[in-house]
Amino acid sequence: ACLDTPEPNVVVGGLGESSVDLLCRPWVRTDDYWPTYWGLTEIVKKRFDEAGITIPYPQRDVHMIPQAENDVT
Repeated sequence: ACLDTPEPNVVVGGLGESSVDLLCRPWVRTDDYWPTYWGLTEIVKKRFDEAGITIPYPQRDVHMIPQAENDVT
């Protein structure tokens, strides 16, 4: 339900800690906003999967350093 005019915008919206944030902004009628939003999100995810593109979720490694029994710091 995307409108032909004006043309949609696809831009790099930002550079995250471990991501390149893409924005896709098509024009739609107000009543079509949410169905289009959800539909495009699903299509993009499926196409990424088909192309072997994974989404890097933030990860943290936690290292526990044992302390001596009488160390109170």
